[in-house]
Parts: sequence; structure tokens; C-alpha cells
Amino acid sequence: MHKLVNKVSLVLLGIIAGVMISLNFSAIADKTLKDELPALPIEELRAFTQVFGRIKSDYVEQVDDKKLITEAINGMLVGLDPHSAYLDSEEYKELQIGTQGEFGGLGIQVTMEDGLVKVISPIEDTPAFRAGIKTGDLIIKLDDTAVKGMTLNEAIKRMRGKPDTSITITIAREGEIEPLVFTLVRAVIKIESVQSKLVEPGYGYLRITQFQEQTGENLAKAIDKLFKDSKIPMKGLVLDLRNDPGGLLNSAVAVSAAFLPANALVVYTEGRTMDAKMRLLANPEYYLRGPGKDYLLGLPEAVKTVPMVTLVNGGSASASEIVAGALQDHKRSVVMGTQTFGKGSVQTILPLGNNTAIKLTTARYYTPNGQSIQAKGITPDIVDESEESSRQLRESDLSRHLRGKKGESSDDTNSGETKKQNEAADSKTKSKKSTDTAKKKKTPAEFGSNDDALLTKAITYLKNSNGSSKRKILKQLNQLVNWEKSYSFRAD
Repeated sequence: MHKLVNKVSLVLLGIIAGVMISLNFSAIADKTLKDELPALPIEELRAFTQVFGRIKSDYVEQVDDKKLITEAINGMLVGLDPHSAYLDSEEYKELQIGTQGEFGGLGIQVTMEDGLVKVISPIEDTPAFRAGIKTGDLIIKLDDTAVKGMTLNEAIKRMRGKPDTSITITIAREGEIEPLVFTLVRAVIKIESVQSKLVEPGYGYLRITQFQEQTGENLAKAIDKLFKDSKIPMKGLVLDLRNDPGGLLNSAVAVSAAFLPANALVVYTEGRTMDAKMRLLANPEYYLRGPGKDYLLGLPEAVKTVPMVTLVNGGSASASEIVAGALQDHKRSVVMGTQTFGKGSVQTILPLGNNTAIKLTTARYYTPNGQSIQAKGITPDIVDESEESSRQLRESDLSRHLRGKKGESSDDTNSGETKKQNEAADSKTKSKKSTDTAKKKKTPAEFGSNDDALLTKAITYLKNSNGSSKRKILKQLNQLVNWEKSYSFRAD
């Protein structure tokens, strides 16, 4: 048996070494001849092949070679950061369906943390949202199966399924002593990525729930309708990106381009390869997918200049942060709300053949002024944490999260300003804890509704922005916050 293991190990070592040499030569093909070929990690490769051989010969049950190799690939990617992953044929297909705006499931954006699934944000008007699933919830069981030990893709597979079938999920929530159990009925998740309404004549509201293939085009239609429906010239716009987990990069560029001057820098990326170094401008070249008419042509000219407020919170991630950062850096919009999630890394889908692919982190996003979004997020111009009773899950809370900038340690991204903000949020949470636990928890107001306090503050800001000093406006907003707090105590 020992000889068999050694033979298998040697064969595998030879195969893997050959592949590694081939990959190394490919990687340096465009470098100068004076560059030396990186040394192969022979001892680590030997250990890998020995483990493989031992599993094949000694494991209690026979294991298929394909399964072992697939799990090894999974391990390589999962160990890098929370967002890199291997996609089998089914997962690859689901990813493509998801970006088109329709799939079967529960309607939650999730990530993996310490072997468990954490909710980034529920998607509006889905089974999870209606049931009361919240950002930061920790999913510990799916039906009767513990989540611990599953990969993120395996957990997502279990949550997705045929419409009208049910699943029971068990959740651990901060502030709750006992786990919460929810029985949800799966549905076809049709995400309406752009919502809009005229709050009152002259003041429009635009909400983006996720950045999909048609988001830019749908936003253009919504803007055009708002301007036509308003019986007076538009005086202010509110762009709501709260709990928007992100999506397609080109759609984020399109949304930014709708409000920015032509050819303004929206975002740039930095990575190791030339393909990972991009500068994306407010130009059709960077947001149209293939040939076609520029759907942003013909928008009202005032959309580029009308006063604007962008709403964000801890559930605003990735593409949402790109838009908020671009509008903020170009001083096109005031950003209001809480610190965003901090997911500022680029994942590239690299097909492998046989309808499989890898989702690999290849670059970091930077705002036009050179600020890294990764593990830090966007800091609002006007911070308002009245909607968040506790500090939300953020990228910097995830194990193995990518550093904010090359050269920082993972701990560095939790230091400085970000750490102070997190500590301040925690302090506020602790000071309110005794009061909050004594009171019945209120269901948060629906975004964009008449009860949406942050939207009310944004409209107040816009109404006072003409001819009023920022200090006066902030004073009025603080008075409004204090009034709401006293009102909430009386209401309870």
C-alpha cells in the first residue's frame, strides 16, 4: 500500500510540476529575458500529492478523483478572500441568470464569514425581505442541515430552488437570546432594479436596488418620466442606494454618467495585469454592452446640474459605492446616511471550459480622487445613523478581507478613521441597548415611502440648499433628528 501511495504521489507531482512550469512560463512570457523563473514550491507540491495519495488509499470510503480535484480548487480560491470562488456549471449558469434580473430563490445577498453565512442585505419585495431578514443576520441552519462546513456556493444552492417550495432557515441575530426560525417560500425573484416617484412637484426620487444589465437604460427612462411629470422645473433629485449590494460595473458607470459631465472619470482600478488597470469614464464606450443607441442621449440637460442627494447605508456595496464615490468626488451630489459596506474589489469571471469558471479578485476600485473603497467604504458628507440600531456587517469585518491598499495589513484597514467610525457606532449601540431591548422593535420604514425619515431629511436639505449656508441646513437636520427621537419615544 505504501508503495502504491508513493507511485501515485510521484505521478501527481510530475503532472502538477509540469502544469506549474507551463503556467510560470506563460505568466512571464511578456517580461524581459533577464527576469528569473520563480522557484517552484516543491515541498508544498509534494505534500499535496501525498495527501491526495493517502485519501485515495486510506479514506474510509472511495472518493472520486474529480471530487478531490474540485475541492482542492475550491480551497485555493476560498482561502484568498471572501469573494473569489470556483463556479461549477450550475453555479456559472445561475450567476449569468442573476445579472439578468430573474432567478428562483429567497432574495438575499450573502457572504461567508468563519464558515457561516452572513446576510449583506435582503432584496426588496422578496420572500426574505417580507419575512424580516436583516443585514448582519447569521444563517446557522438550512432546513435541518447546519451551515457550518458548507461552502458559500453550496449554501446558495440550497437556498435557491423551484418557486413555491419552502425552506426553513435558522438565524442568529445580535441582541436576540434565542435563534430565530423563518419558513420561507421560494419565489421567482424578479428584481425591479430602478424605482422612481415624484415626491412633490420639483423633487424627484430614484431608487436603484441592484445594478443589472438594463439598469442604465431603465434609469434613463425613469429620469425622463420624472422631469415630464413635474409641473414645475426640477429643483432637486434624491438617488437612493441604500441596501443596494452592487452588480455590474458597466451599469454603475452608466448611472454615474447620467449625472456627470461627459468623459468625467467615474472610477479606476489597479491590479497586477494590464487588463486589471482600467480608467472608466462617463462615456458610452464604457457603459454600453456592444453596439447600440446611447440611451443617455436626450436626457434633460438639468439632470447634470440639479441639486442632488445620494442616500447610502451599511448595505450599500460595490457598484453602489462606485456611484456614490464618483458623485461625491466630483461634488455633483451630497452623500447622506451611514458608512458604506466597503466592498471595493473587482471580481473577474474567467471561463475554464466545460461550462465552469472561476470568480477571481483581480483589482481594487479607486474613486476619482484616488480613495480606495476596499474595506473602508464611502464616508457620507452628512452622517445620519438614526436608522441603524446596531453597527452593520461590513467588508472589514470579514475574515481574509482584501487590504484597502497594497502594502497595508488586514488590520490596517480596521485602523484609523474606519476603526473610529466603527467604535463610535458600537458606542452608540451600547448606550441605547438597555432602552432598545426594553422597547418593542419597530419595523423599519420602507425606503421611499412617506415614513422614510432619511428621505424626508434629504428633501429638507434640497429645499434649503438654495441660498442657505451648510451650517444652517445641518442645524435644521439635527432639529429634525431630535424631533424624530422624541416622537419615537412617545409613539412607543
